[in-house]
Amino acid sequence: STVYFEETPVKEKAKVYDSNEIEKPAGRPNIYTPKEIKADFLEKNQEHFSTCTPQSRSKSRYQTTVGKQSRSLAKNDGESQSGFHKGQTLLLVLLISVPLLYVFWSGIPSLPSGTSSRDAEILQTFRVRMKELKNTYQSQDPSLWRRARVSLEKRLNTSHLHLEPAILLFTAGREAEKALRCLSNEIADAFAFSQNATTIQINGVDKALLDSDDVKLEVDKELSSGFSKGKKVAVVHRFESLPAGSTLIFYKYCDHENAAFKDVALLLTVLLNEQSLRKSLTFQEVEEKVRDFLQAKFISSDVPSSYNGMDTDKLSGLWSRISHLVLPVWPEKGLPLEGCT
Repeated sequence: STVYFEETPVKEKAKVYDSNEIEKPAGRPNIYTPKEIKADFLEKNQEHFSTCTPQSRSKSRYQTTVGKQSRSLAKNDGESQSGFHKGQTLLLVLLISVPLLYVFWSGIPSLPSGTSSRDAEILQTFRVRMKELKNTYQSQDPSLWRRARVSLEKRLNTSHLHLEPAILLFTAGREAEKALRCLSNEIADAFAFSQNATTIQINGVDKALLDSDDVKLEVDKELSSGFSKGKKVAVVHRFESLPAGSTLIFYKYCDHENAAFKDVALLLTVLLNEQSLRKSLTFQEVEEKVRDFLQAKFISSDVPSSYNGMDTDKLSGLWSRISHLVLPVWPEKGLPLEGCT
């Protein structure tokens, strides 16, 4: 049989070889030239690289991530341990400080509502001084400090209207004479100090032998002049030693409604004849004991009954004015021989 070859297809195939682009004849098996094999090899390697490299990269990233997580966990563990120790320290500080603050503030009562900043400063100063005195005079009844503080604080709060002065009467047996004088002085000084003021001092023993009318005028002048000049408290020591008639001047300063000065305090002391006061006595029993003692002291057959003198009715009126608060004082050990501080 005769086979015919066409010239044009052969030339086109030659051109394909020259351009390294070989087409596969239809119906013939895949036969590759060396260039085709090299190209196919490079193509497969590139596919393999494209499929394998992401896995390697992801593995590297995984290892890096694991390392970072390990370091982060170690750091977090260290921080958590450090935070745990800080938390323990803070808890320990709170456990110690909270009870201390409670004890401190419970010893200083809260301020009344409506208290101004100036009144608050005065009250706090007074309370601190009273707390110091309580620590010094440890033999005294706790009720003495509470009652004295409450009574005096009412005159330290200017936001409330004062209708009458604070009247405190301290009493003691002979064995507590020094404690009676020192304690009354120091409470008066604490009251005056909180208001940047001073104390009026009157000693009944120094006036015991003087004329009753003269003593009345002297006491009136001392109290009126002192309070008018800004003094806030007066201490009348040994009230029982004043001439009986002269004590009627305290109607003017201790009246419930018409006292000459209402924002002040008067502290009176009475030294009883007996050696000691029993601590078992109630405040009511102490008050009755002082009343009976003053009645026997001021009213007797040799004291003339006159306008300037003392009688039962006048003494009853005086007693109702000075007996607002009667407080017993017990002996104290360790007080200095001279002075009170």
